[in-house]
Order: sequence, then structure tokens, then C-alpha cells
Amino acid sequence: MAQDQDNFRDSIGTINEEGKRAWIYPKKPSGKFYEYRKYVSYVLLAFLFLAPFVKVNGNQFLMFNVLERRFNIFGFPFWPQDFHLFVISMIIGVIFIALFTVAFGRIFCGWMCPQTIFMEMVFRRIEFWIDGDRGAQIRLSKQPWNAEKIRKRALKLIVFFIISFLIANVFLAYLIGSDRLIEYITDGPLQHVSTLVSLLIFTAVFYFVFAWFREQVCIIACPYGRMQGVLLDNKSIVVAYDHKRGEAENGRKKFRKGEDRTALGHGDCIDCFQCVNVCPTGIDIRNGTQLECVNCTACIDECDTIMEKVNLPKGLIRYASEDNIEKKSKFKFTPRLKGYTAVLVILTGILIGMLFLRNEVEANILRLPGQLYEHKEGNIISNVYTYKLVNKTTKDIPDISFKLMSHKGTINLVRHQLFTVPAQGLAEGTLFVEINNSALEGDKNKLSIGVYSGDKLIETATARFLAPRSYK
Repeated sequence: MAQDQDNFRDSIGTINEEGKRAWIYPKKPSGKFYEYRKYVSYVLLAFLFLAPFVKVNGNQFLMFNVLERRFNIFGFPFWPQDFHLFVISMIIGVIFIALFTVAFGRIFCGWMCPQTIFMEMVFRRIEFWIDGDRGAQIRLSKQPWNAEKIRKRALKLIVFFIISFLIANVFLAYLIGSDRLIEYITDGPLQHVSTLVSLLIFTAVFYFVFAWFREQVCIIACPYGRMQGVLLDNKSIVVAYDHKRGEAENGRKKFRKGEDRTALGHGDCIDCFQCVNVCPTGIDIRNGTQLECVNCTACIDECDTIMEKVNLPKGLIRYASEDNIEKKSKFKFTPRLKGYTAVLVILTGILIGMLFLRNEVEANILRLPGQLYEHKEGNIISNVYTYKLVNKTTKDIPDISFKLMSHKGTINLVRHQLFTVPAQGLAEGTLFVEINNSALEGDKNKLSIGVYSGDKLIETATARFLAPRSYK
């Protein structure tokens, strides 16, 4: 790849020679891929805003209540007791993204990442509407603070703040649950000052990210860009510049009407810099795959437009692998991709199996710490236990009782013999297990205790039963 200099490797595109922030003023993108991205973004934006308010079997479709350690994923509730399932789900998500990165580069970043969608399809488009395209934005930045600049800056600040506040509310719905958020809104902000403060902090963070930090999130803060360097190889399909066609023998050259570029030994790249001007992270894709590139395809659309204007074939910048450009080889399902796919299928199968085997009620019955057995009349041995029942469903479970399944004996609850476990709640208390000593073997026995709702067995728990040492 012919290059005049390689100093682009020494710094990122958003830092100038003095080490200060180089503000990016990208040109407004347009073209086939941009239209596709808009449709994808509209769908994903609708999903992001609606997911906390959609319910499946009474469960919020997506919820990540970190404080209470309660998570809902696609309507499946995950309690602290199900944390291993949540971890497996997250690992599956990471491997899924890794698989697509190995195959198609940072396609997730350019097409599906919430940061990119909000930045490019919401905030950036509002900025184009208020400030104008690239040239108008540069002129506005350089002009003194007159009435026009103050008006545009104030309008943008207000609109950005309102959208950031809306995003913060949706974000809070994911964290605390949509029902609780609506309840807080109905009660009024002064009734829940701590939540209001949290909401304003989230709003400030989102405003900072989308109004100022912007592409720096993808370059500096997000670890996925670093993962790209590890996962990509020559067979990965990325947004790539065809340097063999673009440079030819004598490199790129400005376009002149009527000249024979092939005879002069120049490539199809006319050095118009439109691919650089339209890039939201300010890079020159002609330098090859770089950390800052998020595969947004804006340079593909812009280059195709220019190629069409100068009557040259499209696809100078396109989705392609390094091997495709160098050797004209087609995409292959490599052993590496097969390995990721196998791991993904295995973990997904394990998760599905665990979900089907998971009980709707979690029962824990433990001996009361520090308590020994009690010897009663009739050679009866009694142990005291605490129980905790977690109802993972959205319906109350009534008429709960306990029965010994492994031994003959009785179970007596301290307060009541029948009770109800509330929906998505828990019930706890104390019970006594009494067994005739003749039915026991040794000083430590393993009990199996059935948890019933009416006559229906809904869960089985195990517990240790202490008794006098047998000398038989």
C-alpha cells in the first residue's frame, strides 16, 4: 500500500500534533448503506425504548436490577440463586460478538451498538439540522459569539439535554423496573429525591458522552476496540480500501477529465479526501484497518458516489478481507470460526437445558446454627430448621406445606401449617422436624423434604438431621 507517510500510526485521528483534542466535523453521510443503517437503527431504537415496558408472563422483557440482583432477559427472570445462568448468558453474548468480529470485524459497533446508534442517528442528525453540514459547522465554530451562534448553541444544548433526560429515564427503567419508575413519576419527583438525583446524574453522563466525549468513547473507553486487534485476521471481512486498485503502480492522483489514468500508472483513487471528511472518527481508511474504525460504512457510500461521478467502478472501498484484496480469495468458514461456533452452540444448549430444568420455586432448608437435637418422649428426636422459599413466578403460590419424603416423621411450622409465597417474593420462617430414633442411622442423616402447593409437589430440598450416636 503506497503511503507518503506512516505517522498516522503514532497517534489517533482525534488528537492533533500538540496533543490536544482535534474536534471532528464529519460530512453528512448518504447512500445505500446509510439508508440500511437508518432502518436498522429505527428498529433497535424502538426496541431499546420499548423493552423495559414490554412484559412476558408478567415479567419485564429486559431488566438489570443490579442493586437487588434481579435480572430479566427476554422475559426470563433471574434471581440471585440463578446467577450462574445469568453468567452463562453473558458469556454467550460475548462469544457471539467475538464470533461476528472474527468474521465481519466491528460490524456490531457500526450497526448495532447503542453508542453509535444514538450518536450518529439521533444526536448527529439533530446537529446537522441545527448547525448544518460539515462546512457550516466549521464556520460556526470559528465565528465570534454573535446572536446566530448563541441561538444555535442554546437550541442544541436544550434539545440534547431533553433527549439525554429521556434516555436516562429509559435507562433507569432497565435498572429499577418500569413499574417502579412509573410509580415514582406518578408520585412526583419530590417524593423520591434520591431517584431524581440519580436521574439527573445519568442525564449529565449521557449529555457529556453525546455532546462532548462522542467518538472518544469508541476509541478510548470501550474495550471492544482493543478486542478487535486480537480477534481480526486477514480473513475477516471489514470495511477496507482496495489499495491494489486504488494505488496501482504510481499511487493515487487527483482527477483530470479525459486523461488515461491506466496508461499513466495511477490507481482509481482520485485523492478527493471525501472518505476522510465523512468519517465520524476522523481516520483515513486508505491507511488500512485502524483502531478508530467502527465499520459504519459512511466511507463506502461516499466513495461509491465519487466513483459514479468520475465514471469509475464502485467498490474501491467495500466490505472485504485483506486476503480478498490481495489474493481475490472468497470468504471461508475457517477452523477458527468453527471453533467459536461450536463453543457458542454448546453453551447455548447448556443454557437452554438449565432453563428447562430450573424450578419455579427455590427452597432452602437449613439447620438453625448452634442448635443441637432435642430428645423427646417416645424416643423422638427433634431438630429445628429455618426455611426460605423464593417464588420466581408472577403468581402467588398458595397452600404451601412440607412433608418428609425420606423418613417417617412429622414437620411442624412455628407459626402456621399453611401459607402463601407471594409473586416474585419470598417466604421464610422456622420449622421442627421430628423423627423416631429407631428410623435413623447414625448421628447424621440426610433428609429429603418435599415442598407442596396443595397436593402438588413443586420442589424438593435436602437437609442434615442430627441424632444421638448409634452403638448398634
